[in-house]
Amino acid sequence: MSEHVSTAEFERTTPRLVEPDTEENLQRHFHENGWTDYLPIVLPTEKRVADMLAHTSRKPDEIVGRMAPTEFRVAWEYTVEKVAVNAVMAGAKPEYFPVILALAASGVSARGSTTSSSAAMVVVNGPIRKEIKMNWGIGAMGPYNHANATIGRAYGLLSQNLQGGSEPGVSFMGSQGNGYTYNNVTFAENEEASPWEPLHVQKGFKPTDSTVSIFYGCRSTTFCLGLREKYWREHVRDMLAGIDGNSTPCLLLDPLTAQQFIDRGGFDTKAKLIRFIHETAEMPAGRYWDLQLVQNYVYPWATFGQEPMASWLKAKDDELIQHFPEKDINVVVVGGEANAYWRIMGAKYRKTVSVDEWR
Repeated sequence: MSEHVSTAEFERTTPRLVEPDTEENLQRHFHENGWTDYLPIVLPTEKRVADMLAHTSRKPDEIVGRMAPTEFRVAWEYTVEKVAVNAVMAGAKPEYFPVILALAASGVSARGSTTSSSAAMVVVNGPIRKEIKMNWGIGAMGPYNHANATIGRAYGLLSQNLQGGSEPGVSFMGSQGNGYTYNNVTFAENEEASPWEPLHVQKGFKPTDSTVSIFYGCRSTTFCLGLREKYWREHVRDMLAGIDGNSTPCLLLDPLTAQQFIDRGGFDTKAKLIRFIHETAEMPAGRYWDLQLVQNYVYPWATFGQEPMASWLKAKDDELIQHFPEKDINVVVVGGEANAYWRIMGAKYRKTVSVDEWR
């Protein structure tokens, strides 16, 4: 006897327009439907959306991409117009729209559902930084620039609305939540003050290309002031011990610190600095495998034979393993040289997307 399996059909969209009402009532309507981050929004009127759409050559009904809160849910697809609606809601200016479209095209959700409460980080490179007056200097990672703030917020709003929602306990299971998700740590790289090639050039783009690079994780971070003359290697090692075992280090360096890495360690290329980080981040194998995050997410791949994890699994408990693969470590220069502060963000690189393709 064959078994017939029926599939339920769900309404997967919202009406294109809502009925006219007062601003107060419309704000309440958006909040009650879970379409916001619960901060006030700019209401997406037809004119405002049309102004946003005027800053791309793409048609309003063109499919931009697909997104889901987890790999186990069906991805939703969305149009240029739907991305424009969320860009308006976030307060973004129309000239920011190609950057927001590039983020939407990535397919990487800024509202991914994981119990570990991950957040995204966005790094913008190339000429677009100056065109839309982004901040890569003092306060770049804070709330001091309109483009940085609203592009990051738009990324979050479009993620939750165009992936099918992000409701705690239903489609979002982040146990504690994460404040980074308000604007997804969005900033431009300080290419002018960096002693090395910018991030997008590392990823295969030309210096004249405009791009957005997306990292995901952003749960663990360690923080320091400069590099001392005597024990700076040990200080870096201690900082790396604070990055969770399922993540990878992304060094966020003020230009002053970048120069100190050259002066102290002779790291005149990013590759040399990355190699140093890889070799410095060591941990006894027994202690590494005792981490719960490692048991949950790394151990299965090791048992499937994936390297280098499979080799780590064969190591003796007291044997030191270099548990951050070189290819996964990244370096970004950001800051205004007020002081040599820097941090290591635990964040996995996901992809770099062209902004120019969405102009």
